[in-house]
Amino acid sequence: MSRSVPNHGTQESLFGPEEKPAKHDGLFAEVAFDRSFEGSLNGPLTYIVPKELEKNVRIGQRVAAPLGRKNEEVGFLVGLKTEVTDRDYRKIIRIIDLEPLIDDHLLRLTEWMAEYYLCSWGQVLASVIPTGAANNSVPRGTWVYEALDGLYTENQKLTSAQIKIREVLRQATEPLSLKELLARSSVGSSPVDSLVKRGLVLKRQEAGNRPIEPLDTQPPQLTEDQQSVFRQILVLINQGGFKPILLRGVTGSGKTEVYLQAIQDILARGLQALVLVPEISLTPQTVARFQGRCGETAVLHSNLSPAERGRYWRRVASGEAGVAVGARSAIFAPARKLGLIIVDEEHEGSFKQENTPRYHARDVAVMRARMLDIPVILGSATPSLESWNNAQKGHYQLMEMTRRVLNLPMPKVDLIDLRYQPAPKGETRAISQPLAFGIQEALKANGQVLLLLNRRGWAPQVLCPKCGKVIHCQFCDVPMTYHRGENKLRCHHCAFSHNYEIKCEKCGTETLIFRGIGTERLVEELTAKFPGRVIRRMDSDTVRKPGTSQLIQDAFRKGMIDILVGTQMIAKGLDFPNVQLVGVIHADIGLQQPDFRAGERTFQLLAQVAGRAGRKEKNGRVLVQTYQPEHPSILLASKHDFLGFSKYELEHRKLLGYPPFQRMARIVVRGLVDQEAVDFADQIGRMARNAHVQEAQTDKSAFRVLGPAPAPIARIENHFRHHIQFQSDSPNLLHRILRRLGMVKPPTGRLEMVIDVDPQSIL
Repeated sequence: MSRSVPNHGTQESLFGPEEKPAKHDGLFAEVAFDRSFEGSLNGPLTYIVPKELEKNVRIGQRVAAPLGRKNEEVGFLVGLKTEVTDRDYRKIIRIIDLEPLIDDHLLRLTEWMAEYYLCSWGQVLASVIPTGAANNSVPRGTWVYEALDGLYTENQKLTSAQIKIREVLRQATEPLSLKELLARSSVGSSPVDSLVKRGLVLKRQEAGNRPIEPLDTQPPQLTEDQQSVFRQILVLINQGGFKPILLRGVTGSGKTEVYLQAIQDILARGLQALVLVPEISLTPQTVARFQGRCGETAVLHSNLSPAERGRYWRRVASGEAGVAVGARSAIFAPARKLGLIIVDEEHEGSFKQENTPRYHARDVAVMRARMLDIPVILGSATPSLESWNNAQKGHYQLMEMTRRVLNLPMPKVDLIDLRYQPAPKGETRAISQPLAFGIQEALKANGQVLLLLNRRGWAPQVLCPKCGKVIHCQFCDVPMTYHRGENKLRCHHCAFSHNYEIKCEKCGTETLIFRGIGTERLVEELTAKFPGRVIRRMDSDTVRKPGTSQLIQDAFRKGMIDILVGTQMIAKGLDFPNVQLVGVIHADIGLQQPDFRAGERTFQLLAQVAGRAGRKEKNGRVLVQTYQPEHPSILLASKHDFLGFSKYELEHRKLLGYPPFQRMARIVVRGLVDQEAVDFADQIGRMARNAHVQEAQTDKSAFRVLGPAPAPIARIENHFRHHIQFQSDSPNLLHRILRRLGMVKPPTGRLEMVIDVDPQSIL
C-alpha cells in the first residue's frame, strides 16, 4: 500500500556537484533521515526506487541512500508514490530490513511528534526503534555473574574462596561467565552458588535481567471503590472509541488491581495492552504481577541489552506478548492490536524525555489512543495539574478511589520542625531525636522503616573553611558531590569525577568541610545509631547493575532488610506490606529549585512516599523533617489533601499565566564561547518578538517572551547556556512562532539551539 508524504524542503542543496542521475517514471521513495531540525530541510526526501528493488521495498523499512556529500546514509522509508516527473532524483542504494520495522499507525504517530515537538521526523523514528530490533540481534543466553554491593556489609562472614570470588567480580569491568570466573579465582563452583543464594552475587543471562517470577495468580475480591471504577471502565470499553480516563486513587487504594482486571478483559477480546511506569525500578514488580495474571508480558526499557529489547519488541509485534510493560520509550511498543493504554503514576516528570525528541510519554500515550480510537487510563494518587485541569474541564473522564483496600486509614503524618531540633555544636546530623525514637519504636514492633533522602553520595558540597571556596565541577556550574565509598568527587550533571584530595586548591588549607547529607552518609549515621540492624540504600549508585533494584526490593519485601534508605525511586508505586514508619529527612530540598513546578513536585513526592506506610493491617506512621512546616506543599501533603493543594496551586498558576492555563515552550542556546551564546540568544529573542508583532495582525492571542537570560545552571559539560521562555494561551500561535525560530541556523558550529515544547524543568 503506497503512502504519499509531502516533501517539506528543497533537496537539491543536499546533492554534491557530481553528475545527477537520469530521469525516472516509476516508483519513488520518501526517506526521512536522522538529522537535526534546522534550516529548510526537515521533511522526507524523494529518491528513485531502482527496478530491481521495487518488488521488495515496503514502507517502514530502513534503506541506504546518498545524502549530501555522503555516499551512503541510513534513513527510514516513510512513503511510496508512483508518478512521472521531469525532476531528477538520486536512487536508493539498498534495502536494509527484510520486513518493515514500523507500521502505518506508528508512522502517523511519529510524524505528529515531529510536528508537535519541533524536531525532524527521522530523529523521532531513530529513537522509536530499539537497536536490537533494528539489528535483529539474538540473545546468546549465556549465564554470567557479577558482584552485588547493595546487600553487602563488611561484617558478613565469608570464606576465603567467597572473598576471592567477590574480589574478582568487583575488579572485573564486565560480567563474567562461570568458566572465566573460576579460571580467574582458582576456586570451585560451590562458593559461587553459595554467594548467589545469599544475594551477594548476581547470576543472570547475558542478554537480560534476573528471571522474574509471576505473582498474584488469583484475583482478589474487589473493594467497593474498585468495583465502581472497574464497572465504569468496562462501560467505556464496550462503547468503543477514544476515552481518556483520569483515575485518582489514594495510595493503597488498589489501582493496579483495576488495571489488571481491565487488561484481562482486553486480552479476552483478542487485543493487546500497553502499561507505562515511571521508573525502571518499578518494572520487575509490575511485570511479576502482570505475568501472573495476564500471561506473556514483554518488558521494554533502556536497561535491557539491545538483544533483549529486540526480542521483546518482536514478541509484541507478532502478538505473542499480549501485554507490554515499560518506562517512557515503551509507548512505542509495536502492538498491532492495541486495545488499551495505561500510564501509571502519570504525574511523574520522568515521562518527559530530556533530549531530542523531547516528548512526554503521557501526552504521546493520549495521542496514540486518540489515533487508534481506544481508551487510555492515566492513574495517580497525585495527578499532574495539567491532567487534573483537563478532568475538571471535562476533557478527561474523572474516576476516583478515595479509600484504601480493607478500609485501612491513611498513615498519620507528623511534621518535625528542624528549626527547633538543632544538632549538637560542631556536628552534622541527619536524624532528629523524634525521628530516631520513631525508628526505634517501629523496629521494636518488628516493623520496617523506609527513609527518603533525595540526595545521593556522602556530602553534596565540599568547601574550604578559610577562603570559603566550594569545589565545583570543571565543566559545570554546580558543586561536586563527595562519595566516600570511592573517595571521589562526582558531578551529577556530566558524570565527571576525580579523587578527593584533602587540600584547598585555592589557598592550600588542608582541612576541608563537608556540607549537607546524602544517602551514603545517612546509612553511616543509621549504622551507628542502630547497630545490628540490616540497613541498605537504594539509589542510582547502588542499582547500576541490571537486577540489583529487583534484588533489593525482594529482600526488603521478605523482611531481610530492617531499614531501607533511598532517593525518590523508593517513593513511587512500590508495595511493601510491613513498612510501619516512613521518614523524610529533608522535605525542603525540592523547594529550593528555581522552577515553577517545585511546589507541585514536592507535594507529589511527599504524598507518594507517605503512601508507602501502613499498607496492610498494621497502622503506619510518617515523620517529615522540615525547616518550612508552614509551606503549603508540605502542610497539605501532611494532611493528604490533594484537593486543597490543587486549588491553591492552580490559583497561583493562573495569576502568573503558567501551565495549564497557558502553553509553554523554552529555547536553550548552548555554546562553548559564552559571548557567542549570548549574541545568538539575543538574536532569537528579537526574532521571536518581531514574529509576534507580525502574527498579532491576525491572531490576538496572548503571547509572552521572557529572556533571554542565563539558565539557572549556566554551564553544563563546558557549554554556556542561555534560555528564552515562551508562554501563550494559543498552542497554534506558539508553534507557528517556534517553527519560524527553528529554521534559524546558528552562525557557528560551536552553537546549538534546543527547542523544548511543554518543558517539565526550566533548570
